Amino acid sequence: MALTDEQWAVLEPLVEACRPQAKVPPQHLRRTIGAILWRHDNGAKWRALPVEEGPWWMAAQTFIRWSRLGVWKRLLSMAQDRGMGLGMTFLDGTSVRAHAKAAGAAKKARQRRSGTSVRHLVALVAASAPRSA
Repeated sequence: MALTDEQWAVLEPLVEACRPQAKVPPQHLRRTIGAILWRHDNGAKWRALPVEEGPWWMAAQTFIRWSRLGVWKRLLSMAQDRGMGLGMTFLDGTSVRAHAKAAGAAKKARQRRSGTSVRHLVALVAASAPRSA
């Protein structure tokens, strides 16, 4: 999902305020964010990213790292604080596949946070960006 100039103009200041600071600034932040949004918009696997979205591992690594650091939650909070009207995303249960053992699997003592809430937040932020006519 290539971000338009208008969408990136809205999203960039929020991303810059929320992202973790690194020794080396990201060279392709816009492309990487676009790849993350494309992946979640299409429900595809990371390796299925189109070549023009950049290396799949870069988008996956950024998404996972930012999920663990709470960047996506901060991004959503900032977007809401600025009054952005965020949409909702609904999943139809017929299109969501579950593992065969999902019905009776024992729960682990310490559960890791999944990217589910983060994917929801990314979808909300992407939906709030102005759309070109």
